[in-house]
Amino acid sequence: MPGPEIRIRQGERLRLEVENGLAEETTVHWHGLRVPNEMDGVPHLTQAPITPGSRFIYEFDAIDAGTFWYHPHQRSFEQVGRGLYGALIIEEANPPRVDREMVWVLDDWRLTGEASIADDFGGFHDMSHAGRLGNTVTINGRVPDIVPVRTGERIRLRLINAANARIFALDFGDLAPQIIALDGQPVTPHAAPGGRVVLGPAMRADLVLDVTAAPDAKIRVTDRFFAQDAYALVDLAVAATPLRDAPPDWPMELAPNPLPEPDLTRAQRHEVTFTGGMMGGMVERQMGLAGDGGGMGGMMGGGMMNRLHDGGIWFINGVAAEGHILDPMLTLKRDASHVVAMTNATAFHHPIHLHGHSFRVLSRDGAPTVHREWQDTVLMAPRERVEIAFVADNPGDWMFHCHILEHQAAGMMGVIRVA
Repeated sequence: MPGPEIRIRQGERLRLEVENGLAEETTVHWHGLRVPNEMDGVPHLTQAPITPGSRFIYEFDAIDAGTFWYHPHQRSFEQVGRGLYGALIIEEANPPRVDREMVWVLDDWRLTGEASIADDFGGFHDMSHAGRLGNTVTINGRVPDIVPVRTGERIRLRLINAANARIFALDFGDLAPQIIALDGQPVTPHAAPGGRVVLGPAMRADLVLDVTAAPDAKIRVTDRFFAQDAYALVDLAVAATPLRDAPPDWPMELAPNPLPEPDLTRAQRHEVTFTGGMMGGMVERQMGLAGDGGGMGGMMGGGMMNRLHDGGIWFINGVAAEGHILDPMLTLKRDASHVVAMTNATAFHHPIHLHGHSFRVLSRDGAPTVHREWQDTVLMAPRERVEIAFVADNPGDWMFHCHILEHQAAGMMGVIRVA
């Protein structure tokens, strides 16, 4: 693992025949791609699951260039957690000039003392807290050692967070990477806010990394998301012989993808509130909410267990997803502009993913975003309010869920219908 990297050019048609060699049902979801609804890979919603020994053909056009990935959407908290995924790279017609390109698929693993994967998927604590966090982090399926680089080298680094729950905040030390795309969509090149590239589960970032360090230097890349538990992810080892004296002055801005621009003056507005999880009731009360949307209070008591028996730990607009077939939580007029105001009334972060569309992130807690970035997965901090906007131009029933996969399995999932 990860699975084979799929790489094609923008505008090409992709045809993939998937054979299920598992002993259970599965599907493949093409995360971030604007595909026809029947190709989206959500069991019982967009297709029947692929039964053991059966095959299914996915076929669609590569509309957008960018960094994407593929993974199952059936029991994803375990199937993804065991490494069923891979990178899907759609190349631009005229990519920016670099000396080298690297793809880092980031993941973490909960390993036993014998270095096998701990077989405790779907545990209550993971479901109700921050998700399944591992104890061993890998890049492209290997515990990283060093990555050789050269002084003056320009690298395009494609980052994909394939972890069930871990949020990465990568600090590149004395280097100052420029972010040129988020979730596959071009963005005005800019330095990482606070010097850290933050990726929630399922999120991606394309970086231009200019190696400015002297020959024979060592640059440590550190994950600092958990301030008390920062750790060295990998070292960049600078070769003794420089490639050039200074980084090149080549353009790095990417051409935009053909996304329809939402008309904010005519957009229809919708409200979505996420509740539940451990300490959820306390947060709801602090935020002045009614407290009946799934909050668990501050402790695991009888109320918590009653909610578990009712089938939900996490809630969207007061409803916890159960099973596979869901009534739409929102119905959006096709080809119209929509603004969705989302409130995270919980004590935990949530990377919220919408299938079939990309959206502009307009504001956070009322403050306009600097770059109005296009994304398909937006990371929301506890108590944060985020506004997104998009044109609902892809018809069908689309999943809308937290991509901490234990949260999704425990209720934080809904359907948005575009009709």
